[in-house]
Amino acid sequence: MAKAESAALLLLLLACGLRAGADGSNHRCKEGDRVPFYANKVGPFHNPSETYRLYDLPFCTPEHVTDKKEALGEILNGDRLVDAPYELNFREDKQSKSLCKKHMSKDVTKLRNAVSKNYYFQMFYDDLPLWGFLGRIDKNKVDSSENKYLLFKHIQFDILYV
Repeated sequence: MAKAESAALLLLLLACGLRAGADGSNHRCKEGDRVPFYANKVGPFHNPSETYRLYDLPFCTPEHVTDKKEALGEILNGDRLVDAPYELNFREDKQSKSLCKKHMSKDVTKLRNAVSKNYYFQMFYDDLPLWGFLGRIDKNKVDSSENKYLLFKHIQFDILYV
C-alpha cells in the first residue's frame, strides 16, 4: 500500500510540474503586438439565453470570417467566437477608421427589430469581455408610431494597460 501511495504522490508532483505554457498570467505584449480580438454574439438583453452569431445581423462582414477554436467552457456558454473586424495592436493609438459603407434596404427591418428588443453585442479583447447595445429607441410621447430607431454606427475603444 505504501508503494501505491508513493507512486500516486510522485505522479501528482509530476503533473503539478508540467503546467501549460499559456495561462491568464502570461498575457504580456510588446508595443505593436497583435492582441487577440474576437466578436462573439448578439441577442436580446432581457433574454440572455437567446443568442445569435454577430454576422447574422447585417453588419460589415469581413471577406473571410474565421471561427476561433473554442474550449469546452466557451461552447457550453453558447459563445460563437469569430475574428473581430477591428485591429487594435498593443500600445498603438489609432484614429477613427471606417470598416465599410453599406446601403440598407430590406436589412433595416432586422436592425429595427434588434434595436426594439434591446439587442447587445459581446466581444473579447485579450480574453476581456466587452458589451454594448446596438442602438436605442427615441420614443415619441404622443404617437408611438413616430418612434425613431437609432442605430449606433460607431464604437470607440479606450484601452488601458498596466
